[in-house]
Amino acid sequence: MINFRMNGVDVRAEEHWTILDAARFYGLQIPTLCFMEGLTPWGGCRLCLVEVGIEPKARLVSSCTYPVEEGLVVRTDTRRVIEARRMMIELMLSTAPYSKKIQDLASKFGVTQQRFKPRNEECVYCGLCVRMCNEQMNARAIGFQYRGHKRKISTPFDIKSEECRQCGGCIYVCPACQLRCQGPNAETPICNACLTMNPTCLDHYDELQCWMYDAGRCGTCVQEKK
Repeated sequence: MINFRMNGVDVRAEEHWTILDAARFYGLQIPTLCFMEGLTPWGGCRLCLVEVGIEPKARLVSSCTYPVEEGLVVRTDTRRVIEARRMMIELMLSTAPYSKKIQDLASKFGVTQQRFKPRNEECVYCGLCVRMCNEQMNARAIGFQYRGHKRKISTPFDIKSEECRQCGGCIYVCPACQLRCQGPNAETPICNACLTMNPTCLDHYDELQCWMYDAGRCGTCVQEKK
């Protein structure tokens, strides 16, 4: 077993676990987009970022790919982590503003502004479809092509693949294929139709902390201070 510290608590984890595995075992919620059980972790969406180490040497890492280590110090909901996640959600919204899953993430994390021009590319390059096709369907009919701004997902030579069985697995896992609801009609790329409340404890404690509910849910820590 690996002994380390997570959110100020001493915890134990199996040697083959990642930080995300350990967090989920202890009931901590870390958002993910490109991660799916049964597929190889990729760490491409950066939503599962956590902070490891002690200031001033603390750094952000993707929890789905970072293995647990003896004596590791992990914080899952610091201000730095939350702001990084919000930035990634903004970037993905500019790429696929009609994705229900990304819109829901924006509502959950209080992303109410869009500072990047919408491109409507409808692909956030999470790689779920590629890994599903390769690892679960054993087809390898699609893959990444090129790099940088030319990067895309397609079949070899952009022609119909003989390996594709039209199983629909790629569409099933694609977050951009899950369209957002048709109402209300938002004036901005962010609908926030499902937004409930912003976590108040982040501004008060510089970290999400709650001993009764999910972190950031109730907001009573600030109300009681008043």
